[in-house]
Amino acid sequence: MSIWDKLKGELIDIIQWLDDSQNTIVHRFERYNNEIKYGAKLVVRESQAAVFVNEGRLADVFAPGTYMLETRNLPILATILGWKYGFESPFKAEVYFVSTRQFTDLKWGTMNPVMRRDPEFGPVRLRAFGTYAMRVKDPGALVKNVAGTDSRFTTDEFVSQLRNVIVARFSDTLGEAGIPILDLAANYDQLAEFIHKRIQPEFDAYGIELAKLLIENISLPPEVEQALDKRSSMGIIGNLNAYAQYQTAQAIEQAAKNPGGAGSTIAMGMGFGMAGTMGQAMQQGAGPGGAAPPPLPQSAQFYLGVNGQQQGPFDLNGLRAQVAAGTLTRDTLAWRQGMVDWQKAGQVMELAQLFSSAPPPLPPKP
Repeated sequence: MSIWDKLKGELIDIIQWLDDSQNTIVHRFERYNNEIKYGAKLVVRESQAAVFVNEGRLADVFAPGTYMLETRNLPILATILGWKYGFESPFKAEVYFVSTRQFTDLKWGTMNPVMRRDPEFGPVRLRAFGTYAMRVKDPGALVKNVAGTDSRFTTDEFVSQLRNVIVARFSDTLGEAGIPILDLAANYDQLAEFIHKRIQPEFDAYGIELAKLLIENISLPPEVEQALDKRSSMGIIGNLNAYAQYQTAQAIEQAAKNPGGAGSTIAMGMGFGMAGTMGQAMQQGAGPGGAAPPPLPQSAQFYLGVNGQQQGPFDLNGLRAQVAAGTLTRDTLAWRQGMVDWQKAGQVMELAQLFSSAPPPLPPKP
C-alpha cells in the first residue's frame, strides 16, 4: 500500500449523529464548506433517517444502515449532478439527520374558553387540555416544509403550530358532537379518536404522524363549577325544610350544654322559630287529605313547523288533535324549550308515542 493510499484512508469521513437531547427533531451535520469526501461512511441509526440536500434540492433519503457514499449508492444525487468522475473529488451537500422516534407527553390546551350551547345549562364556556404523541413519517417533507435550513430543529419550535391545529379541530368537533356537558367525561375517548382522524390529514403536510391524542380534562369556569357543586349538594340533602330543622335541633342541643351563656338565649329564639314553623306546617297539612298535594305537573308545550309557518304552542292534547287531523306527522318539524334545534317529530321521544296510537292511513279507493 502506497503512502498516498494510507493517507487517503485516514482522511475518510464518518457522518453520523449521536443525540443526547430529548427534543431534537432535525440536526444538520456540520462540515467545513459542506464538503463530503468520496467514500465517506454514512451511519444512520435506528429511529433516524438521513436527508441529502444539494443546492437547495432534496437529493436522497437514507433509512437506518451504514452506507459508503459512492456513485452506485447515490443514484438520485448522481443523476441530478451528472458527475463524470464518480465522486473522486469532494462534493458539496448538506446532510440532515431526522429523528423518527416517537415524541411523547406533548401538551395541548385551549388558551381561551370555547363557547358552546348546552341543552341543559344554555351558553357555557369550556376549557380543555391533554397530551399527544407524534413521530416523523416523511423526513423529506419535514425538511422541505418545516425545518428548512435550521441547523437544529426542536419540538419547542413546532408544538405551538401543532397545538393550534388540535385546538381548532377540538372546538369544531365539540360543537358538532352535541354531547351534554355532564356526559362529556364519559366520552373523552370517542372525542379524542374523532379529533385524531380529522387532524391527521393536516399533519401529513408536515410529514408528521399523530401517534396518540388524549383528552385529560374538559372543565367549566370556576364560578359555574361552584354553582354546580351547590346544586349537587342540594340534591344530596333532599328535603331542605327537614335539613333546616335538623340543623336547628343540633344547635339547640349544643347551646343546652352551655346554660346561662349567650348561646342559650340564641337557642331559645331558634326553638321558638322552629316551633312556629312546625305549627304552620301542621296547619297547612290539616284537612281531609292531610298534607296539601304539590301542584299538578305541566305538560311540555311544543311548536310545530307546518308549510314553513310556526304554529303553537300545543300541549299533548292539542298535539293529539293535530295528529288526528293529519297536520302533525313524523316528518313535521317540532321544537320545545330546552331543545337546541328543530327536529322531526318522529325523532322526539315525547312525540313519537303519539304516532303509535294513531290509526294507519285509509287504503286507496278501488
